[in-house]
Amino acid sequence: MPNFSQLRTTMVDTQVRPSDVTKFPIIQAMLNVPREAFVPASKRDAAYVGEHIDLGRGRVVLDPRVFAKMLEELDIQSNELVLDLGAGLGYSSAVIAHMAEAVIAVEDDADMAAAAANNLMDAGVDNVVVECATLADGAPQHGPYDVVILQGAVETLPDAVLSQVKSGGRIACIFLDGALGIVKLGYNINGEINWRPSFNATAPVLSGFEAEKTFAL
Repeated sequence: MPNFSQLRTTMVDTQVRPSDVTKFPIIQAMLNVPREAFVPASKRDAAYVGEHIDLGRGRVVLDPRVFAKMLEELDIQSNELVLDLGAGLGYSSAVIAHMAEAVIAVEDDADMAAAAANNLMDAGVDNVVVECATLADGAPQHGPYDVVILQGAVETLPDAVLSQVKSGGRIACIFLDGALGIVKLGYNINGEINWRPSFNATAPVLSGFEAEKTFAL
C-alpha cells in the first residue's frame, strides 16, 4: 500500500510549489485532501502523478499543477460562494471547500454525482452541496457566485453560466482551440466578463461546452 500522505507532500513540493503557487490556503488544502479517495479504486496508485486522471465519461481530475494554478489566480476567500462545474468524484470541491464558505458542485453524471456526495461525506467535508444537473446550465438557484471554476476545457461558454458570476466575481476555465488550450481568468465588471490569459493547459471538453460544428459543402 503506497504511503499516500507522503505522496501528497511530494506532490505539493515537486508539482504545486514549483508552479508559482504560493497562497497558503491552497497549499494547506492540497496537503489535507486525500486525492486518492476521489479517484476510482483502480487508479489510486496513480492519484499523485503529475497529469490528469481519467474518470471516464469525458471527466478528469485535473493535473495538480493546472488546478492549483487556477486556484492561485482565483484567490478564493473564506466568505465566498463557489460554483464548481464538472466536479467528477468530488476532489476539486473538497479542496475548494477548505478555502471557501460554501461550494455548489455540479455533475451531470448521476453515478458520479452520487459518488462525489459520498466521497465528500466520508472526507468530513460539510460545506459542499452536490447537484446532478446539466453542466451548461450551472446552478442558478444557488447563485450568483463569487467564483466559478470549470474542471475541464470549453470551446464556448454559455451565457447561462456567465450570468451566474456575481458582479465583481471571477471565473476561470481552460479555453480550447484545436489542440491548443489556455487558462483564462474572467472578471465581472459592470455586468460584462473581462478576460485575461493566464497560462497554457489542456483538458477534455466538458459536455455542453463544445463549439457548434459547421459543415461546408
